Amino acid sequence: MQAELNIGLLGHVDHGKTSVTKMLTGTWTDVHSMEVKRGITIKLGYAETTIRKCPKCPEPQAFTTEDKCPACGTPALSVRKVSFVDAPGHETLMATVIAASSILDGALLIIAANEACPQPQTKEHKMVLEILGVKNVVVVQNKIDLVTPEKAKEHHKQVKEFLKGSIYENAPIIPISANYNVNLDLLLDAIEKYIPTPKRDPGEEPLLYVARSFDVNKPGTGIDKLVGGVIGGSVVQGTFRLGDEIELAPGITRIGKSQPEPIKSRITSLNAGSEKLESASSGGLIGIATTLDPSLAKSDGLIGNVIGHPGKLPPIRDEISLEYSLLDRVDFENAAIKEGEAIVVSVGTSTSMGIAEKVKKSSMHLNLKRKVCAQKGSKVAISRRVGQRWRLAGAGKIV
Repeated sequence: MQAELNIGLLGHVDHGKTSVTKMLTGTWTDVHSMEVKRGITIKLGYAETTIRKCPKCPEPQAFTTEDKCPACGTPALSVRKVSFVDAPGHETLMATVIAASSILDGALLIIAANEACPQPQTKEHKMVLEILGVKNVVVVQNKIDLVTPEKAKEHHKQVKEFLKGSIYENAPIIPISANYNVNLDLLLDAIEKYIPTPKRDPGEEPLLYVARSFDVNKPGTGIDKLVGGVIGGSVVQGTFRLGDEIELAPGITRIGKSQPEPIKSRITSLNAGSEKLESASSGGLIGIATTLDPSLAKSDGLIGNVIGHPGKLPPIRDEISLEYSLLDRVDFENAAIKEGEAIVVSVGTSTSMGIAEKVKKSSMHLNLKRKVCAQKGSKVAISRRVGQRWRLAGAGKIV
C-alpha cells in the first residue's frame, strides 16, 4: 500500500518536529542535523505511518498507529497511510521546504508550550504556509510535560492570538507530549478530520519531482551485474507504471556543452519504502529504478529534474516571469528588489540563479543561469543575498 497524502511538519527549531514524527511513525528522521552540520545537500526527511482505528472504542481514543488497540486489545483496522515530510526548522533549509510544498497536502505546525509564542521561525513558517496556499493545518502544542496546566492554558491563549485574523484562525490546537506519546489519539483524530486526502485525477499526465538520486552499485561490481541509476521523489500528479518509458528534463549537461539536454530512460522497478509496486501515484516518496547510467544518478546528481512521459513534460525555461510578494522579515531589511539584482529561485526541487529585470512591485522577469522545467502557475521560492548568505525573501508563481 502506498501513502495517499503528504503532510509537512513545520515549526521553530527545537520545538520537537522530529520527535513528533517519531511519535507518529516510529521513525527518527533526524538525519538532517548532521547534514546541516556537514553542510551537504539538504534532504527532506520522509517517514510513513498507517493510521488505524479500533472498531470497538469511541473516538478519539479509537485512533492508533499500533496493530492492536492500546485501550482494549482489539485488532485495529487500517484507515489510510500517510507520509510525513519533516521540514528542518533551520533557516537555510526553508527554500527546500517551500519549493517542495507543491507535494504537501496539509501541515502540522509545531509550537512548544515552554516558550512564548510566536518564535521567529513559527511566524515565518506560518507565513510560508499561507503564501503557498496550504489550507489544511493542525496546530500541535508540544512539550506540555514541561509546563504547569496553568502555563499550558496561558500558552494556548497566545497561540490563539497568534493565529487570529489568518486563514488558520479556526485550526484545531492539540496539546501533546511527543516524548511521552501523550494525546497521540487526539492528534490522529485531528489529522483524520482536518486534513482530508485531496481528490486526484489518475488520468492526468504523470509528473515526478526528483528529490534524491543514487548509484546503488558497490565498487568492484562486475559489468554484467551493474544496475541503472535509482531516483527518489514524489509523484505530483498522474500514475507511473512498471516498464514506462520516461524522460528527464531539463536533463544532463554533456561534456563540451553549456546547457542541459533532456534524457530518456525506462522504469525497471517501483518501490515505496521496502514495498515493490506495479504502479505509483501521488503521496509519499517513491523510489524508481531506471536504465540510466548509474554514474549520472550518483550523489544526487539528478536532483531538480522533472520526470514524465516523453514529449509530455512542462516547458524547459531559461527565463521566467514571476508574480511575487516579499515576506515581512524581522531579522533583516527586506527592501524592494532592484533591477540587475541576483536572485535565487527554487521551483519544484530545482534551484537556479537569475538576474532580475523589468522589476515592478509585484512582478519581475528573470534570466536564469540554469534551465528549469516548470509549468505556468508553479510555486517559486525567492532567496536573496544578505551579507554572506542567501536568505529566504519571498514567494511567487510563474506566469
